[in-house]
Amino acid sequence: MNAPFEVRVGQGFDVHRLVEDPERPLILGGCQFAGPLSLEGHSDGDAVAHAVAEALLGAAGLGDIGQRFPDTDPALAGMDSLDLLRDVATAVRAAGWTVGNVDCSVVCERPRLAPMREEMQSRLSAAAGAPVTVKGRRPEQLGALGRGEGIACFAVAVVTRGVPT
Repeated sequence: MNAPFEVRVGQGFDVHRLVEDPERPLILGGCQFAGPLSLEGHSDGDAVAHAVAEALLGAAGLGDIGQRFPDTDPALAGMDSLDLLRDVATAVRAAGWTVGNVDCSVVCERPRLAPMREEMQSRLSAAAGAPVTVKGRRPEQLGALGRGEGIACFAVAVVTRGVPT
C-alpha cells in the first residue's frame, strides 16, 4: 500500500543589516556583489540563502536555522550560506521529502539584483536540489530597508512526499 501523497508549504524570512566592512564581501544568493557594503552576520550573512533554508525547514517541519546553526557556535563563524542550504536540503530529503521549488523576493534599495539574478538562481537551485527563483523588490525609500540600512528576503518552499494518486 502506498503512503498518502502529501504537499507542504514553508515560509522563510531573513533580514541583515548593511555595514561597511572592507574585510567582508556582500553575498546574496551565493554571489558576491561589488561595493563597500556587506551584510552583518555570524555566517557570511547571505539573507537570500537563509530565507530559502528557513522555508525548506518550515515546509518539512524540521525547525529553523537558528536551531540547526546557532549564532553562538564559533565553529560556524563566517560559514558559507550555500553550505548551510545544502545541509538543510539534505536533511529535508533524509526526512522523506522532495523539494518541489522555492520562490523568493529580495527587498533592498541596493544592490541591483538583475545583473546577477540568473547566477543567483543557478547557485541556489544547485544547493537546494530544486528550482529556486529570485525576484528583486525595491522598498521605494520607505523605512530602514528603503534607507539602505539592510536587506530582507521572503521565501516560500513546496515539498512533497509519497506518490500522487
